[in-house]
Amino acid sequence: MNKRVVITGMGAVTPIGNNTADFWASLKSGRSGIDFIKAFDAKESKVKVSAEADINLEDYIKAADLRKMDRFTALGVIAADECLKDSGIISNNADMNRCGVIVSAGIGGLPVTEREYSRGMEKGFDRVSPFYIPMTIINMAAGRIAINSGFKGHCSATVTACAGGNNALGDAMRMIRHGYADVMMAGGTESCLTPLGVGGFTSMKALYEGTDPTRASTPFDKERSGFVMGEGAGVLMLEELEHAKSRGAKIYAELTGYGVTCDAYHITAPEPSGEGGARAMTLAIEDAGLNPADIDYINAHGTSTPLNDKGETIAVKTALGDHAYKAAMSSTKSMTGHLLGAAGAVEAIACAMAVKHGFAPPTIGYKEPDPDCDLDIIPNTGREMEIRHALSNSLGFGGHNASIVISRYDG
Repeated sequence: MNKRVVITGMGAVTPIGNNTADFWASLKSGRSGIDFIKAFDAKESKVKVSAEADINLEDYIKAADLRKMDRFTALGVIAADECLKDSGIISNNADMNRCGVIVSAGIGGLPVTEREYSRGMEKGFDRVSPFYIPMTIINMAAGRIAINSGFKGHCSATVTACAGGNNALGDAMRMIRHGYADVMMAGGTESCLTPLGVGGFTSMKALYEGTDPTRASTPFDKERSGFVMGEGAGVLMLEELEHAKSRGAKIYAELTGYGVTCDAYHITAPEPSGEGGARAMTLAIEDAGLNPADIDYINAHGTSTPLNDKGETIAVKTALGDHAYKAAMSSTKSMTGHLLGAAGAVEAIACAMAVKHGFAPPTIGYKEPDPDCDLDIIPNTGREMEIRHALSNSLGFGGHNASIVISRYDG
């Protein structure tokens, strides 16, 4: 018999809030975190806007430790610290050997790579930082989080591009469900707002190139023209239900379903029919023991690119049938931009809060309806509504599709 998995802690660093409470308040009010690029001088860049986390890392991490840490790791550590404190997990109420970590990143330590490459070109590559490798490898966020928390069980990093956050959560859920762990910290972190990072996405025509931040990330709008790169981290504490109840933990929601597929189609473009995404949704719904009509709210991948939003709309219709027009759906990327490997985790926090508080966040910046994207996308203003089950989608380069179901916990 599968064990039930609940969410007992959360931590977030985002462009619209550096903790879960502020993030949720911003989502409810429809506040955008998109503005002109501050991370580097974008004068020569076609892309002028981004979604950056307004955070002083030294307020959270000692300067000596930061010197050995890339920004993506630091953001993950900060989110995990909040999550750990929020959960109340300590060595006195949990077996640290049965507590693990799975944290995703899509790109890893790109800022340090750029800096150390420039240093190597100037002074010779034998002079790069001795911490270059441990600062940039993607597993180091999970490793640092395990070191800080004392979690000695399964520890790994999921790398499936923009599907990674959902894959980390789903894989962690399975670890608990099948008895390999009692507790898992899972999520994603990303920070690659650098000239090379932005330039790489720009050259493939994936990013918004305009100069109006209010029209930059407009998922499902007819005038959408590309996504906005963001940065941030989200970490959730997943816990076996009886373990959580035995220590009197507060419970935000229950993680009930997980579906994962691959398009096996193209390195960057989604399969036009949305078959792979639809199948991931169907698998997640079935895994949760639900029917399509049970889904009240969908947190869409919703990147604001022409191909994604049209394809995802088709996929939702395929997976939910007629109910697709009855379920509410929004893209919180309209406020946060696209957090790449952290997106799914941050959006899972949004879903957990949505089912707990009965509120669906909006898709902001919406003006021009697109007949190809004709579902209820909660335009511009959030909505109080009963949400028993929320479906969250994440799709990544390489054809990766991952969907999770987060359900209201009623005991």
